[in-house]
Amino acid sequence: MAEGGSLCRRRWKRHIVRQLQQRDRAQKALFLDLVQAYNKLLEKSSLLDSFTEKLQAETLDDWRRLPLRPTQEAADPVMGAVLDSATPLVSLKRSHEGHMVQLQTINGELAYRMIEQSALLKAREATLEEQRGRLASLRGDLSVAKAEWGQLKKQAEELSHKNATLKEAYETLGKQHLQKEGEFRQAEEKNRLLVTRLVRRKAEAAEDRNRKNDRINKDKLLTTLELATKRMIEVEPEPEEAKVDVKEMPSRDVPELENGARLCKRPFRSASATSMSLTRYMDVFKGFFDFRMKRGNSFSTASEHQYCYIPTCVAACLPSTVSDEQEAHLSEVNAIKFSPNSGMLATGGTDRLIRLWNVVGGRLENMQTLEGANGGITSIEFDPSGCHVLAATYNNAAQLWKIGDCKSKEILTGHTDKVTAAKFRSTRHQAVTGSRDRTIKEWDLGKGACSRTINVLSYCNDVVCCDTIIVSGHHDKTIRFWDSRGPHCTQVIPVEGTVTSLNISPDQMHLLSCSRDNALKVIDLRMHNIRQVFRADGFLCGSDWTKAVFSPDKSYALAGSADGTLYLWNMETGKLETSLPGVHRSSVNAVDWGPSGMYIGSVDRCRKVVLWR
Repeated sequence: MAEGGSLCRRRWKRHIVRQLQQRDRAQKALFLDLVQAYNKLLEKSSLLDSFTEKLQAETLDDWRRLPLRPTQEAADPVMGAVLDSATPLVSLKRSHEGHMVQLQTINGELAYRMIEQSALLKAREATLEEQRGRLASLRGDLSVAKAEWGQLKKQAEELSHKNATLKEAYETLGKQHLQKEGEFRQAEEKNRLLVTRLVRRKAEAAEDRNRKNDRINKDKLLTTLELATKRMIEVEPEPEEAKVDVKEMPSRDVPELENGARLCKRPFRSASATSMSLTRYMDVFKGFFDFRMKRGNSFSTASEHQYCYIPTCVAACLPSTVSDEQEAHLSEVNAIKFSPNSGMLATGGTDRLIRLWNVVGGRLENMQTLEGANGGITSIEFDPSGCHVLAATYNNAAQLWKIGDCKSKEILTGHTDKVTAAKFRSTRHQAVTGSRDRTIKEWDLGKGACSRTINVLSYCNDVVCCDTIIVSGHHDKTIRFWDSRGPHCTQVIPVEGTVTSLNISPDQMHLLSCSRDNALKVIDLRMHNIRQVFRADGFLCGSDWTKAVFSPDKSYALAGSADGTLYLWNMETGKLETSLPGVHRSSVNAVDWGPSGMYIGSVDRCRKVVLWR
């Protein structure tokens, strides 16, 4: 390092010497001609001075030797010639004096130039000294930079060595990764084959078990029928007064119980026998011959009566007129739902209230208000018995009420964003909720705890349940299917818009979805494909929570538009059957079709609930 510094200093010294030599040469070349001319002039001046002195001395000597009178000078021709010869000397002296003056002037100018050049030389010497100081500082900086460069070079060498080591390790890991990936693919293929075999074997076992159960049930049914035909059932005749009362009841309203509870109205519709399966026949005969529910001398509770009077819809009535309309809430109404027996209607809005309405003779009678919700209501659902109400709220929770109790019975917390849907499973002891926090949760209502959480990639706007399958509609324009017995999504069906609602048909064979592309889609749950798409001129999906439903007999699809009009499509023809305008003055948020098929309910943003018939 020291040798390099000394070599550099020697180079800089030689460079400075060369620069000074070049400057001396350039300045010397400028004044060399001038100095030579000045020297020549000085030599000529000195020669002329000496020549003039000699001439003057000789002239004076001659003049002294030959003193003459003026008359003699004029008379003597020789003296006249001498005087004539002295005349050029005078002129020569004058010219010499003129040359001397010129030379003195030039000498003064040259002296002035010499002074200027000496001042310039001093300034240049000062600049040179400054440059030398700067050069010395730059040499110091250069030595520091060289030292840093040496350190950085060493660090770069160390890093390159480490990089080479890491590269070798990365290549080794890459080879191991490829090997492990191949092994993983082989294991995944084996796993897939094993799962396929397991599913096939389970399906075969399930079919075998179903066949055995069918045989056992048939045998039991035949045995029960034989015993029933042999058993005598005593039925006490009803008094004449009771018969008269029954005849005078055109609407078939059930009388009130002792505790004041009103039983639900039972509009009767005959069911087609050809549409009933063997399992349905078995359930009906079991109900007839279940001795716990004999029609003889027995008593039952209100809930048992509600189970007994659940209506069966064979053909839904196509609505055409408004049966009743009420201002239901203090602000926007988001949800509406009929009870399983169609005798009760529930509405929920952003005022944090759930209102229960009795549907009596086509009129809405305010029955009860359920309070205690911690946020606006987004979804309402009745349990299969019609005794409990489950609601989703803006306050990141779902709440459960029992009909007759004003306060909430259970609060299901655990979501981190507003809950958009809350639905019961096959019983009132299980429920499913969907939220904007990208999760779906399954709940054990007996324990009031979450039994499973499903993480999704998008907001969940609605959920429905059928047997062991959970179906969810999402903001990313997809419908996902989840098996409650497995951790992963089993099927994804893309649609062309954000899914706002889902509704499953009573036979659980078709799914109706409403989306923001202003279309309703019917999905075949057996083939998992879109079977029909319903559109209409003027139909606009008003929000991300707009609801659409099937009719109870699955003959029609119903949805409300942003302009307040209700649209009904025919499932068989796929065309618009009718529209119901002019009642709602704002966007229809939700609709529902009563299980009896007689009534339709709709709610809008202007706090109105309308009952159609």
